[in-house]
Amino acid sequence: MKRVLHTIIGSLFLSTVLCSCNDYLDKAPEEDILIEDAFLKRNYAEAFLTDAYADIPLENYFVYMADINPFTVASDEMNVPWPEYFCKTINRGALNPYNAAGQFWINMYEGIRKCNIFLKYIDLTPINKEFSQLEKDTWIGEALLLRAFYHFLVIRIYGPCIIMDHVVTGDEDMNSLQRSPLDECIQFVIDEIDKAIPLLPTKITEGGKIGRVNAALGYAIKSRLYLYRASDLWNGNPLYKGYAGDNGVVLFPQTKDDSWWSKAAEASKQCIDVCEASGYKLYRAPSNDPVDNYSQLFLERNNDEIIFARQAGLDPFFERCAFPRALGGWCGYNPTQAQVDAYEMADGSIPITGYNPDGSPIINPSSGYTETGFATEDGPNKRWVAGVSNMYVNRDPRFYATINFSGAIFKDHQIELWKTGADGQGIEGRDYCTTGYLLRKHASPYCDLPQGIFEYKSWSLFRLGEVYLNYAEALNEAQGPVADVYKYMNAIRNRSGMPDLPSGLTKEDMRERIRRERRIELAYETHRYFDCHRWMIAEKTESGPVYGMNIAAGTHLQDPEFYKRTVVETRVFQYPQYYMFPIYDAEINKIEGLAQNPYW
Repeated sequence: MKRVLHTIIGSLFLSTVLCSCNDYLDKAPEEDILIEDAFLKRNYAEAFLTDAYADIPLENYFVYMADINPFTVASDEMNVPWPEYFCKTINRGALNPYNAAGQFWINMYEGIRKCNIFLKYIDLTPINKEFSQLEKDTWIGEALLLRAFYHFLVIRIYGPCIIMDHVVTGDEDMNSLQRSPLDECIQFVIDEIDKAIPLLPTKITEGGKIGRVNAALGYAIKSRLYLYRASDLWNGNPLYKGYAGDNGVVLFPQTKDDSWWSKAAEASKQCIDVCEASGYKLYRAPSNDPVDNYSQLFLERNNDEIIFARQAGLDPFFERCAFPRALGGWCGYNPTQAQVDAYEMADGSIPITGYNPDGSPIINPSSGYTETGFATEDGPNKRWVAGVSNMYVNRDPRFYATINFSGAIFKDHQIELWKTGADGQGIEGRDYCTTGYLLRKHASPYCDLPQGIFEYKSWSLFRLGEVYLNYAEALNEAQGPVADVYKYMNAIRNRSGMPDLPSGLTKEDMRERIRRERRIELAYETHRYFDCHRWMIAEKTESGPVYGMNIAAGTHLQDPEFYKRTVVETRVFQYPQYYMFPIYDAEINKIEGLAQNPYW
């Protein structure tokens, strides 16, 4: 059955068509352009491939944009003051298949459909002096890898997916499109990646091709996918024992298989070796200051640590949400006290080892951490300044690159988040800081919101630092804390000025250290939600009271009333259904017998 191209998909494709005035498009208004005809032209085929990139999620939007990334606020990393957004529905325990944003499922399968159409018709594009076989093969590799990536994104959120490896035609029985068992889905993604890798460059340095997928992305997806498969959520989880769709197909692995940890370690090490041989490395700023090494990593686009990033364009939305009021922001991206507490001291000691029943912290007295008093002098490079609470003194340098706290200096402005402060709740309105902290990581100090000065942004989806931590975790689970576990953990820590881990850790001790390191190093990069779910600890991390500073009090920087831990909200984790995201009910109803996720 021939498909008629009534509209060219995507704005870029459309603009390409509209800007071309050759005889090819000089048709009478009643004539249609067939997809087959479009692929006879190189530039139209390329535009179609380019449009296949459009569904890669803009994860820098923690709210808004159809809530394409509710996961940061759904985790214990962050809060926002806007109750109407979908992420807050999750926090309240009110998520269900009828309000679950269907955009994830829809967008990923839209991207898959575009890739399938491209792969079906690209053979029609003729090879000539302007279009070599090598270039065509590269495009095919891109489409194969994009198709694998979109399937991975569906799996990441929903688990077992519908494998779509062909163009669905109007005469196909839609009810035959059922979810496949998880291991079949994973194997499909791996096989697609393995087909794509030989066709693609490992690293792209040419300006015009920045933002295109590359072979390194394929290795990085495999690293993360194997890690997820090895973890408790999908590795013989008794919650999903025998769970099958209406067709009787069992969707989840039924027995625990620890050999997946070795597979995950192997995949991660292969990714590291290939990437480093191609010039990828942990980013260091020109100053090599530990804070700059971390903060600039997310501001310098296309640096040597970034494996794949979504180009976000000239977009100030993140800064509007993260900046303080005095700088024209909305004070809306609010790290939680729990996230602040997770940062180690600069010497590597752990300041808070747990919490009492009343929510008060259990302080490690040997760490030097205290919640009383105020700094008497500035820290190195003004990481903190005299007068700030001692809670914020001598912490992991990544803390200063990630969190804006009261008294911190940001763009020559001293943050004032107490009630009557310049950035505090005292001003009427819905835009205010709920926790007494603002997100600094990713927020560009080069933007000037009142002046309308913004900068081009990109959002890292995969970077080498994550793969180091993937490898350390998988290897520790497979073999215990062997030398390579220490090597790659310490490489991440040392880049940000943190000391080596203590020697002699047990496997269990190292597991806790790795989980803490992931929480710090990968904070606000859409990892915490999925990590806590795959570790099966989300029922603890995503439920109960969320704490912050007492934003309803305080008249000056050293007012002790502001620094009292205060409950911001109480979150609800609906056990056990919250461990898997529900498929939107409207999508379930499109296909007869399509299995919903367990307990929904």
